[in-house]
Amino acid sequence: MSITLYHHPFSRAAGILWMLEEVGVDYELRWVDMQAGEQKAPEIVALNPMGKLPVLVDGEAVVTEAAAIGLYLGDRYGYGTLAPKVDDPARATYLRWSLFAPSVIEPGSMAKMAGWQYKPGSAGWGTPEEMLSAIEAAIGDRQFLLGDRFSMADTIFGGTVRYMLRFGLLEKRPAFMAYAERLSARPASQRAEARNVAVMKEHGIQPPG
Repeated sequence: MSITLYHHPFSRAAGILWMLEEVGVDYELRWVDMQAGEQKAPEIVALNPMGKLPVLVDGEAVVTEAAAIGLYLGDRYGYGTLAPKVDDPARATYLRWSLFAPSVIEPGSMAKMAGWQYKPGSAGWGTPEEMLSAIEAAIGDRQFLLGDRFSMADTIFGGTVRYMLRFGLLEKRPAFMAYAERLSARPASQRAEARNVAVMKEHGIQPPG
């Protein structure tokens, strides 16, 4: 078993479980007690200087940042299926919305929640309404971001949308809610959720929210 995920169910590592279940590879979880500050331990900082989760180790490869991990797993273990090939035009849409999640949805939602004052033309995430309209355009009336074809982009973009909806950080538009429900119905998503819950029980912690 070469893949190790440094994990805590209250971190973005929780969503990486879904990615791993989708690609169907063997992996092990390395518990990191965030309440005790173990994410700042020398072992973790040596892998990720930010001292944050998730950290995924696959043999000699070390990957951090949730979107990067999703793209890595797609190319490494689902190339041509969960990740469009480089000569497939769908690759453009795949990359576009995968990177939209961390570069627009996350900071845009944080800016709105915190009441940041900024010039929309100077911020990559624009205005909250532009962000919401872009999310809605990405989903449209399609099953997934690539139409009827599920991809790792849905774990990155869709995982972010679903998390934001769960904690009231995103407007609950019908298209968003329906998309999140489709993602939650996937067997891999349900297996990941069950494993996160099992880790919580094992370590005596309560689920958030």
